[in-house]
Amino acid sequence: MLRKFFSLIIFLCTVTVSLAQQKKNVLVIITDDQTYQTIHALGNKEIVTPTMDKLVKNGTSFTNAHIMGALNGAVCQPSRAMILCGKTLFHIRKDGAYIPESDITFPQLFKENGYLTFQTGKWHQDTKSLNRSFAAGENIHIGGMNPPDNGGQYRPELFHYDTTGKYDKPFWGDNYSSIHFADAAIDFIDKQKTSTQPFLMYLAFTSPHDPRTPPTWYGHSYSAKDVSLPANYLPEHPFDNGELRIRDETLLPFPRTKEAVKTEIAKYYAMVSEVDYQIGRVMDALKIAGKDKNTIIVLAGDNGLSVGQQGLLGKQNPYESSIRVPLIFSGPGIPANKRENAIVYLNDIYPTLCELTNIDIPKTVGGQSLAKAFSDTGFQGHDFAFFAYRNLQRAYVKNNFKLILYNVKGQHPVQLFNLKTDPLEMQNLAENAGYKQRVVEMTAALSLTMKQLNDFCDLDKPDWGAPKKWTGVDINNLNP
Repeated sequence: MLRKFFSLIIFLCTVTVSLAQQKKNVLVIITDDQTYQTIHALGNKEIVTPTMDKLVKNGTSFTNAHIMGALNGAVCQPSRAMILCGKTLFHIRKDGAYIPESDITFPQLFKENGYLTFQTGKWHQDTKSLNRSFAAGENIHIGGMNPPDNGGQYRPELFHYDTTGKYDKPFWGDNYSSIHFADAAIDFIDKQKTSTQPFLMYLAFTSPHDPRTPPTWYGHSYSAKDVSLPANYLPEHPFDNGELRIRDETLLPFPRTKEAVKTEIAKYYAMVSEVDYQIGRVMDALKIAGKDKNTIIVLAGDNGLSVGQQGLLGKQNPYESSIRVPLIFSGPGIPANKRENAIVYLNDIYPTLCELTNIDIPKTVGGQSLAKAFSDTGFQGHDFAFFAYRNLQRAYVKNNFKLILYNVKGQHPVQLFNLKTDPLEMQNLAENAGYKQRVVEMTAALSLTMKQLNDFCDLDKPDWGAPKKWTGVDINNLNP
Protein backbone atom coordinates (compact mmCIF):
# COMPACT_ATOMS: atom_id res chain seq x y z
CA MET A 1 0.00 0.00 0.00
CA LEU A 2 2.84 2.40 0.87
CA ARG A 3 4.49 1.66 -2.46
CA LYS A 4 1.25 2.48 -4.33
CA PHE A 5 0.81 5.64 -2.27
CA PHE A 6 4.32 6.91 -3.04
CA SER A 7 3.91 5.97 -6.71
CA LEU A 8 0.75 8.08 -6.84
CA ILE A 9 2.55 11.00 -5.18
CA ILE A 10 5.41 10.79 -7.70
CA PHE A 11 2.91 10.64 -10.58
CA LEU A 12 1.00 13.69 -9.33
CA CYS A 13 4.23 15.63 -8.83
CA THR A 14 5.33 14.73 -12.35
CA VAL A 15 2.01 15.93 -13.80
CA THR A 16 2.21 19.14 -11.76
CA VAL A 17 5.74 19.88 -12.96
CA SER A 18 4.75 19.08 -16.53
CA LEU A 19 1.80 21.50 -16.38
CA ALA A 20 3.99 24.17 -14.81
CA GLN A 21 6.52 23.84 -17.61
CA GLN A 22 3.86 23.89 -20.31
CA LYS A 23 3.74 27.19 -22.12
CA LYS A 24 0.54 29.15 -21.69
CA ASN A 25 -1.63 29.93 -24.70
CA VAL A 26 -2.73 33.53 -25.22
CA LEU A 27 -6.05 34.86 -26.53
CA VAL A 28 -6.30 38.62 -27.00
CA ILE A 29 -9.81 39.90 -27.78
CA ILE A 30 -10.29 43.49 -28.95
CA THR A 31 -13.71 45.09 -29.28
CA ASP A 32 -14.29 48.22 -31.36
CA ASP A 33 -15.49 51.45 -29.70
CA GLN A 34 -16.53 49.81 -26.42
CA THR A 35 -16.52 52.27 -23.54
CA TYR A 36 -15.75 51.20 -19.98
CA GLN A 37 -19.38 51.64 -18.88
CA THR A 38 -20.76 48.69 -20.86
CA ILE A 39 -20.28 45.57 -18.73
CA HIS A 40 -23.05 44.41 -16.41
CA ALA A 41 -20.72 42.97 -13.77
CA LEU A 42 -18.80 46.25 -13.58
CA GLY A 43 -21.82 48.36 -12.76
CA ASN A 44 -24.10 48.80 -15.78
CA LYS A 45 -27.30 47.04 -14.71
CA GLU A 46 -29.12 47.83 -17.97
CA ILE A 47 -26.81 45.88 -20.28
CA VAL A 48 -26.67 42.10 -20.76
CA THR A 49 -23.09 40.75 -20.99
CA PRO A 50 -22.94 37.24 -19.48
CA THR A 51 -19.63 36.28 -21.13
CA MET A 52 -17.83 39.45 -20.10
CA ASP A 53 -19.36 39.07 -16.64
CA LYS A 54 -17.82 35.60 -16.41
CA LEU A 55 -14.42 36.99 -17.41
CA VAL A 56 -14.80 39.62 -14.69
CA LYS A 57 -15.71 36.91 -12.16
CA ASN A 58 -12.81 34.67 -13.19
CA GLY A 59 -10.18 37.36 -13.68
CA THR A 60 -8.78 40.77 -12.79
CA SER A 61 -10.49 43.88 -14.16
CA PHE A 62 -8.55 47.11 -14.58
CA THR A 63 -11.32 49.64 -14.03
CA ASN A 64 -9.19 52.70 -14.78
CA ALA A 65 -7.71 51.67 -18.14
CA HIS A 66 -7.00 54.49 -20.59
CA ILE A 67 -6.13 55.04 -24.19
CA MET A 68 -3.41 57.61 -24.89
CA GLY A 69 -5.19 59.27 -27.79
CA ALA A 70 -4.82 59.79 -31.52
CA LEU A 71 -3.69 62.29 -34.10
CA ASN A 72 -6.54 61.52 -36.50
CA GLY A 73 -10.26 60.83 -36.25
CA ALA A 74 -9.84 57.05 -36.59
CA VAL A 75 -8.83 56.74 -32.94
CA CYS A 76 -8.86 52.95 -33.10
CA GLN A 77 -5.95 52.89 -35.55
CA PRO A 78 -3.26 54.34 -33.24
CA SER A 79 -4.87 52.63 -30.27
CA ARG A 80 -4.46 49.19 -31.84
CA ALA A 81 -0.94 50.04 -32.97
CA MET A 82 -0.03 50.97 -29.39
CA ILE A 83 -1.49 47.66 -28.18
CA LEU A 84 0.44 45.70 -30.80
CA CYS A 85 3.76 47.52 -30.36
CA GLY A 86 3.56 48.54 -26.71
CA LYS A 87 4.65 52.03 -27.71
CA THR A 88 3.42 55.48 -26.73
CA LEU A 89 1.41 57.74 -29.03
CA PHE A 90 4.20 59.92 -30.42
CA HIS A 91 6.49 56.98 -31.15
CA ILE A 92 4.19 55.01 -33.45
CA ARG A 93 4.45 55.70 -37.18
CA LYS A 94 1.85 57.47 -39.34
CA ASP A 95 -0.45 57.49 -36.32
CA GLY A 96 -0.49 53.71 -36.29
CA ALA A 97 -1.20 53.07 -39.96
CA TYR A 98 2.30 51.66 -40.47
CA ILE A 99 4.41 49.40 -38.25
CA PRO A 100 8.06 49.30 -39.37
CA GLU A 101 10.22 46.20 -39.03
CA SER A 102 12.07 47.85 -36.16
CA ASP A 103 8.90 47.73 -34.05
CA ILE A 104 8.34 44.12 -33.04
CA THR A 105 4.65 43.46 -32.41
CA PHE A 106 3.77 41.16 -29.52
CA PRO A 107 2.35 38.46 -31.87
CA GLN A 108 5.59 38.62 -33.84
CA LEU A 109 7.62 38.23 -30.64
CA PHE A 110 5.55 35.23 -29.56
CA LYS A 111 5.88 33.77 -33.05
CA GLU A 112 9.65 34.04 -32.73
CA ASN A 113 9.41 32.26 -29.37
CA GLY A 114 7.72 29.16 -30.72
CA TYR A 115 4.06 30.15 -30.68
CA LEU A 116 1.64 29.49 -33.51
CA THR A 117 0.12 32.93 -34.08
CA PHE A 118 -3.31 33.43 -35.65
CA GLN A 119 -5.36 36.52 -36.53
CA THR A 120 -8.99 37.06 -37.38
CA GLY A 121 -11.06 40.23 -37.54
CA LYS A 122 -10.01 43.82 -37.88
CA TRP A 123 -6.48 44.79 -38.90
CA HIS A 124 -6.06 48.56 -39.13
CA GLN A 125 -2.34 48.56 -39.90
CA ASP A 126 -0.24 47.72 -42.98
CA THR A 127 -0.34 44.20 -44.37
CA LYS A 128 3.40 43.61 -44.15
CA SER A 129 3.24 43.91 -40.38
CA LEU A 130 0.23 41.58 -40.41
CA ASN A 131 2.26 38.80 -42.04
CA ARG A 132 5.29 39.45 -39.84
CA SER A 133 3.04 39.02 -36.82
CA PHE A 134 0.98 35.98 -37.75
CA ALA A 135 1.69 32.59 -39.25
CA ALA A 136 -1.97 32.07 -40.11
CA GLY A 137 -5.33 33.80 -40.18
CA GLU A 138 -8.82 33.75 -41.61
CA ASN A 139 -11.71 36.15 -42.17
CA ILE A 140 -9.41 39.14 -41.90
CA HIS A 141 -10.94 42.60 -42.22
CA ILE A 142 -8.38 45.16 -43.36
CA GLY A 143 -9.42 48.73 -42.60
CA GLY A 144 -11.36 50.78 -40.09
CA MET A 145 -15.02 49.81 -40.41
CA ASN A 146 -17.71 48.11 -42.47
CA PRO A 147 -19.18 50.99 -44.54
CA PRO A 148 -22.99 51.06 -44.55
CA ASP A 149 -23.04 51.72 -48.32
CA ASN A 150 -21.41 48.32 -48.86
CA GLY A 151 -23.73 46.40 -46.55
CA GLY A 152 -22.18 47.36 -43.21
CA GLN A 153 -21.81 44.72 -40.51
CA TYR A 154 -23.99 42.30 -42.51
CA ARG A 155 -21.61 42.24 -45.49
CA PRO A 156 -18.05 42.66 -44.22
CA GLU A 157 -15.17 42.78 -46.63
CA LEU A 158 -12.87 39.91 -45.71
CA PHE A 159 -9.61 38.29 -46.76
CA HIS A 160 -8.14 34.85 -46.39
CA TYR A 161 -4.62 34.81 -44.97
CA ASP A 162 -2.38 35.70 -47.92
CA THR A 163 1.13 34.27 -47.77
CA THR A 164 2.22 36.78 -50.43
CA GLY A 165 1.17 39.68 -48.22
CA LYS A 166 -0.68 41.40 -51.07
CA TYR A 167 -4.25 40.98 -49.80
CA ASP A 168 -5.71 41.99 -53.16
CA LYS A 169 -8.45 39.35 -53.38
CA PRO A 170 -11.27 40.31 -51.03
CA PHE A 171 -14.49 38.40 -50.55
CA TRP A 172 -17.68 39.53 -48.86
CA GLY A 173 -19.18 37.79 -45.88
CA ASP A 174 -22.77 36.63 -46.03
CA ASN A 175 -23.42 36.96 -42.29
CA TYR A 176 -22.89 39.42 -39.45
CA SER A 177 -19.24 40.44 -39.06
CA SER A 178 -18.84 39.07 -35.51
CA ILE A 179 -20.05 35.64 -36.64
CA HIS A 180 -17.34 35.41 -39.29
CA PHE A 181 -14.62 36.35 -36.79
CA ALA A 182 -15.90 34.00 -34.07
CA ASP A 183 -16.26 31.18 -36.59
CA ALA A 184 -12.64 31.59 -37.68
CA ALA A 185 -11.49 31.65 -34.07
CA ILE A 186 -13.49 28.53 -33.19
CA ASP A 187 -12.18 26.64 -36.22
CA PHE A 188 -8.60 27.53 -35.27
CA ILE A 189 -9.10 26.43 -31.65
CA ASP A 190 -10.67 23.15 -32.77
CA LYS A 191 -7.56 22.39 -34.81
CA GLN A 192 -5.37 22.86 -31.71
CA LYS A 193 -7.06 20.10 -29.69
CA THR A 194 -4.22 17.62 -30.05
CA SER A 195 -1.40 20.11 -30.66
CA THR A 196 1.27 20.65 -28.03
CA GLN A 197 2.50 23.85 -29.66
CA PRO A 198 1.37 26.93 -27.72
CA PHE A 199 -0.73 29.44 -29.64
CA LEU A 200 -1.47 33.12 -29.58
CA MET A 201 -4.69 34.31 -31.18
CA TYR A 202 -5.59 37.94 -31.88
CA LEU A 203 -9.37 38.18 -32.25
CA ALA A 204 -10.36 41.71 -33.24
CA PHE A 205 -14.05 42.49 -33.66
CA THR A 206 -15.51 45.41 -35.61
CA SER A 207 -18.45 45.59 -33.21
CA PRO A 208 -19.88 47.66 -31.48
CA HIS A 209 -18.50 50.21 -33.99
CA ASP A 210 -21.14 51.76 -36.22
CA PRO A 211 -23.07 51.23 -38.40
CA ARG A 212 -25.19 50.38 -35.38
CA THR A 213 -27.41 47.72 -36.92
CA PRO A 214 -27.56 44.97 -34.30
CA PRO A 215 -29.12 41.59 -35.05
CA THR A 216 -31.74 40.19 -32.69
CA TRP A 217 -31.46 36.47 -33.40
CA TYR A 218 -28.80 35.89 -30.73
CA GLY A 219 -31.43 36.36 -28.03
CA HIS A 220 -31.44 39.93 -26.76
CA SER A 221 -32.49 43.35 -28.00
CA TYR A 222 -33.12 46.76 -26.48
CA SER A 223 -35.42 49.70 -27.14
CA ALA A 224 -35.22 53.31 -25.98
CA LYS A 225 -37.45 52.54 -23.00
CA ASP A 226 -34.95 49.92 -21.77
CA VAL A 227 -32.08 52.37 -21.26
CA SER A 228 -31.51 55.47 -19.17
CA LEU A 229 -30.55 58.87 -20.50
CA PRO A 230 -27.02 59.68 -19.29
CA ALA A 231 -27.00 62.19 -16.44
CA ASN A 232 -24.45 64.23 -18.41
CA TYR A 233 -26.62 64.29 -21.55
CA LEU A 234 -26.56 67.58 -23.45
CA PRO A 235 -28.30 68.47 -26.73
CA GLU A 236 -25.03 69.98 -27.97
CA HIS A 237 -21.50 70.39 -26.69
CA PRO A 238 -21.16 73.81 -25.01
CA PHE A 239 -18.20 74.98 -27.12
CA ASP A 240 -16.17 74.06 -30.19
CA ASN A 241 -13.77 71.25 -29.29
CA GLY A 242 -12.37 71.15 -32.83
CA GLU A 243 -14.28 68.04 -33.98
CA LEU A 244 -17.99 68.80 -33.69
CA ARG A 245 -18.72 67.91 -37.32
CA ILE A 246 -16.52 64.84 -37.82
CA ARG A 247 -18.29 61.77 -39.29
CA ASP A 248 -18.97 60.17 -35.90
CA GLU A 249 -20.80 63.29 -34.76
CA THR A 250 -23.07 63.47 -37.81
CA LEU A 251 -24.79 60.13 -37.15
CA LEU A 252 -27.54 62.07 -35.37
CA PRO A 253 -28.89 65.52 -36.28
CA PHE A 254 -28.21 68.57 -34.12
CA PRO A 255 -29.33 69.24 -31.47
CA ARG A 256 -29.53 65.70 -30.11
CA THR A 257 -32.96 64.94 -28.66
CA LYS A 258 -33.36 62.76 -25.59
CA GLU A 259 -35.32 60.15 -27.53
CA ALA A 260 -32.74 60.00 -30.33
CA VAL A 261 -29.90 59.55 -27.85
CA LYS A 262 -31.73 56.78 -25.98
CA THR A 263 -32.45 55.00 -29.25
CA GLU A 264 -28.77 55.22 -30.18
CA ILE A 265 -27.73 53.87 -26.77
CA ALA A 266 -30.17 50.97 -27.17
CA LYS A 267 -28.60 50.01 -30.50
CA TYR A 268 -25.11 50.40 -29.04
CA TYR A 269 -25.93 48.16 -26.07
CA ALA A 270 -27.41 45.58 -28.42
CA MET A 271 -24.16 45.44 -30.37
CA VAL A 272 -22.14 45.03 -27.17
CA SER A 273 -24.45 42.16 -26.16
CA GLU A 274 -24.10 40.67 -29.65
CA VAL A 275 -20.31 40.66 -29.52
CA ASP A 276 -20.50 39.28 -25.96
CA TYR A 277 -22.50 36.35 -27.37
CA GLN A 278 -19.84 35.65 -30.00
CA ILE A 279 -17.05 35.83 -27.42
CA GLY A 280 -19.06 33.26 -25.43
CA ARG A 281 -18.96 30.89 -28.40
CA VAL A 282 -15.17 31.23 -28.49
CA MET A 283 -14.91 30.59 -24.73
CA ASP A 284 -17.00 27.42 -25.16
CA ALA A 285 -14.68 26.26 -27.94
CA LEU A 286 -11.65 26.72 -25.67
CA LYS A 287 -13.28 24.53 -23.04
CA ILE A 288 -14.29 21.84 -25.51
CA ALA A 289 -10.73 21.75 -26.87
CA GLY A 290 -9.35 21.40 -23.33
CA LYS A 291 -7.39 24.62 -23.66
CA ASP A 292 -9.32 26.78 -21.20
CA LYS A 293 -7.18 25.97 -18.13
CA ASN A 294 -3.94 26.95 -19.81
CA THR A 295 -4.93 30.05 -21.79
CA ILE A 296 -4.40 33.65 -20.74
CA ILE A 297 -7.35 35.71 -21.96
CA VAL A 298 -7.23 39.47 -22.44
CA LEU A 299 -10.36 41.46 -23.26
CA ALA A 300 -9.98 45.14 -24.14
CA GLY A 301 -11.83 47.88 -25.95
CA ASP A 302 -9.69 49.88 -28.38
CA ASN A 303 -11.33 53.18 -27.34
CA GLY A 304 -14.54 54.41 -25.80
CA LEU A 305 -17.52 56.28 -27.21
CA SER A 306 -19.70 59.14 -25.97
CA VAL A 307 -23.11 58.08 -27.36
CA GLY A 308 -24.91 61.19 -26.13
CA GLN A 309 -22.75 62.17 -23.18
CA GLN A 310 -21.60 65.81 -23.11
CA GLY A 311 -23.61 66.47 -26.27
CA LEU A 312 -21.27 64.18 -28.25
CA LEU A 313 -21.59 60.85 -30.06
CA GLY A 314 -18.05 59.93 -31.05
CA LYS A 315 -14.65 59.21 -29.55
CA GLN A 316 -12.72 62.29 -30.69
CA ASN A 317 -12.79 63.96 -27.29
CA PRO A 318 -11.04 63.79 -23.88
CA TYR A 319 -14.01 62.80 -21.69
CA GLU A 320 -14.02 59.61 -19.62
CA SER A 321 -16.58 57.89 -21.85
CA SER A 322 -14.12 58.10 -24.76
CA ILE A 323 -10.72 57.60 -23.16
CA ARG A 324 -11.53 54.83 -20.68
CA VAL A 325 -12.08 51.25 -21.83
CA PRO A 326 -12.66 47.74 -20.49
CA LEU A 327 -9.49 45.77 -19.73
CA ILE A 328 -9.74 42.29 -18.21
CA PHE A 329 -7.11 39.57 -17.74
CA SER A 330 -8.24 36.03 -16.98
CA GLY A 331 -6.48 32.68 -16.88
CA PRO A 332 -3.78 30.73 -15.03
CA GLY A 333 -2.06 32.71 -12.29
CA ILE A 334 -4.50 35.63 -12.49
CA PRO A 335 -6.64 36.36 -9.40
CA ALA A 336 -10.37 35.83 -9.76
CA ASN A 337 -13.00 38.53 -9.22
CA LYS A 338 -10.44 41.25 -8.53
CA ARG A 339 -10.87 44.95 -9.32
CA GLU A 340 -7.81 47.13 -9.77
CA ASN A 341 -8.42 50.89 -9.96
CA ALA A 342 -4.86 52.08 -10.62
CA ILE A 343 -4.28 54.04 -13.84
CA VAL A 344 -3.12 51.80 -16.71
CA TYR A 345 -2.82 52.10 -20.49
CA LEU A 346 -3.61 49.67 -23.27
CA ASN A 347 0.04 49.61 -24.30
CA ASP A 348 0.70 47.88 -20.96
CA ILE A 349 -0.85 44.70 -22.35
CA TYR A 350 2.29 43.82 -24.34
CA PRO A 351 4.84 43.76 -21.49
CA THR A 352 2.30 42.10 -19.20
CA LEU A 353 1.89 39.17 -21.60
CA CYS A 354 5.67 38.90 -21.86
CA GLU A 355 6.06 38.67 -18.09
CA LEU A 356 3.23 36.16 -17.73
CA THR A 357 4.86 33.88 -20.31
CA ASN A 358 8.52 34.46 -19.36
CA ILE A 359 9.43 36.16 -22.64
CA ASP A 360 11.92 39.02 -22.57
CA ILE A 361 10.37 42.44 -23.19
CA PRO A 362 11.92 44.21 -26.22
CA LYS A 363 13.59 47.55 -25.56
CA THR A 364 11.24 49.22 -28.03
CA VAL A 365 8.28 48.65 -25.71
CA GLY A 366 7.19 51.73 -23.76
CA GLY A 367 4.37 50.28 -21.65
CA GLN A 368 4.80 48.84 -18.16
CA SER A 369 3.88 45.35 -17.04
CA LEU A 370 0.74 44.95 -14.96
CA ALA A 371 1.86 41.58 -13.58
CA LYS A 372 2.32 42.92 -10.04
CA ALA A 373 -1.44 43.40 -9.92
CA PHE A 374 -1.75 39.61 -10.06
CA SER A 375 0.45 39.02 -7.01
CA ASP A 376 0.49 40.10 -3.38
CA THR A 377 3.06 42.82 -3.98
CA GLY A 378 1.85 46.40 -4.17
CA PHE A 379 0.72 47.54 -7.59
CA GLN A 380 0.72 51.28 -8.23
CA GLY A 381 0.03 51.58 -11.95
CA HIS A 382 0.91 54.84 -13.64
CA ASP A 383 1.23 58.02 -11.63
CA PHE A 384 -1.00 59.90 -14.07
CA ALA A 385 -2.93 59.52 -17.32
CA PHE A 386 -2.17 61.57 -20.42
CA PHE A 387 -4.40 62.02 -23.45
CA ALA A 388 -3.87 63.83 -26.76
CA TYR A 389 -6.08 64.35 -29.78
CA ARG A 390 -4.67 65.98 -32.94
CA ASN A 391 -3.33 69.44 -32.12
CA LEU A 392 -6.73 70.27 -30.63
CA GLN A 393 -6.98 68.64 -27.19
CA ARG A 394 -4.71 67.61 -24.33
CA ALA A 395 -5.71 66.12 -20.98
CA TYR A 396 -3.92 65.19 -17.78
CA VAL A 397 -5.36 63.09 -14.94
CA LYS A 398 -3.79 62.79 -11.50
CA ASN A 399 -5.07 62.36 -7.95
CA ASN A 400 -8.68 62.18 -9.21
CA PHE A 401 -8.49 65.54 -11.00
CA LYS A 402 -8.59 65.96 -14.74
CA LEU A 403 -7.33 69.02 -16.60
CA ILE A 404 -8.37 69.49 -20.25
CA LEU A 405 -6.87 72.13 -22.54
CA TYR A 406 -8.06 73.02 -26.03
CA ASN A 407 -6.44 74.69 -29.03
CA VAL A 408 -9.20 75.48 -31.52
CA LYS A 409 -9.09 78.39 -33.98
CA GLY A 410 -7.20 80.61 -31.57
CA GLN A 411 -9.50 79.75 -28.66
CA HIS A 412 -8.20 77.91 -25.59
CA PRO A 413 -10.98 76.73 -23.25
CA VAL A 414 -9.89 75.10 -20.00
CA GLN A 415 -11.76 72.44 -18.04
CA LEU A 416 -11.00 70.99 -14.61
CA PHE A 417 -13.02 68.14 -13.13
CA ASN A 418 -12.91 66.37 -9.78
CA LEU A 419 -13.44 62.80 -10.98
CA LYS A 420 -14.02 61.49 -7.47
CA THR A 421 -17.01 63.71 -6.74
CA ASP A 422 -17.98 64.38 -10.36
CA PRO A 423 -17.20 61.23 -12.41
CA LEU A 424 -19.49 62.33 -15.25
CA GLU A 425 -17.57 65.62 -15.67
CA MET A 426 -20.52 67.94 -15.25
CA GLN A 427 -19.02 70.71 -13.11
CA ASN A 428 -16.11 72.65 -14.59
CA LEU A 429 -13.94 73.96 -11.75
CA ALA A 430 -11.42 75.82 -13.92
CA GLU A 431 -12.96 79.25 -13.26
CA ASN A 432 -13.41 78.60 -9.55
CA ALA A 433 -10.97 80.81 -7.61
CA GLY A 434 -10.27 77.99 -5.18
CA TYR A 435 -8.82 75.83 -7.97
CA LYS A 436 -6.68 78.39 -9.81
CA GLN A 437 -3.45 77.08 -8.30
CA ARG A 438 -4.35 73.49 -9.18
CA VAL A 439 -4.93 74.53 -12.80
CA VAL A 440 -1.51 76.22 -12.86
CA GLU A 441 0.25 73.21 -11.35
CA MET A 442 -1.48 70.66 -13.56
CA THR A 443 -0.82 72.75 -16.66
CA ALA A 444 2.89 72.77 -15.81
CA ALA A 445 2.82 68.99 -15.26
CA LEU A 446 1.00 68.48 -18.56
CA SER A 447 3.51 70.66 -20.40
CA LEU A 448 6.43 68.68 -18.96
CA THR A 449 4.75 65.38 -19.82
CA MET A 450 4.22 66.51 -23.41
CA LYS A 451 7.93 67.22 -23.74
CA GLN A 452 8.87 63.88 -22.14
CA LEU A 453 6.58 62.00 -24.54
CA ASN A 454 7.94 63.90 -27.59
CA ASP A 455 4.58 65.55 -28.25
CA PHE A 456 4.50 67.48 -31.53
CA CYS A 457 2.75 70.37 -29.73
CA ASP A 458 4.23 72.69 -27.12
CA LEU A 459 2.13 74.53 -24.55
CA ASP A 460 4.87 77.14 -24.18
CA LYS A 461 4.33 78.33 -27.76
CA PRO A 462 1.43 80.45 -29.04
CA ASP A 463 -1.38 78.15 -30.16
CA TRP A 464 0.83 75.25 -29.08
CA GLY A 465 3.06 75.89 -32.10
CA ALA A 466 0.30 74.42 -34.29
CA PRO A 467 -2.42 77.02 -34.90
CA LYS A 468 -4.08 75.28 -37.87
CA LYS A 469 -5.87 71.97 -37.48
CA TRP A 470 -3.64 69.17 -38.74
CA THR A 471 -4.65 67.48 -41.97
CA GLY A 472 -4.07 63.83 -42.78
CA VAL A 473 -0.94 64.80 -44.72
CA ASP A 474 0.36 66.77 -41.74
CA ILE A 475 -0.18 63.81 -39.43
CA ASN A 476 1.62 61.35 -41.72
CA ASN A 477 4.56 63.71 -41.97
CA LEU A 478 4.89 64.14 -38.21
CA ASN A 479 6.30 60.64 -37.77
CA PRO A 480 6.35 58.99 -41.22
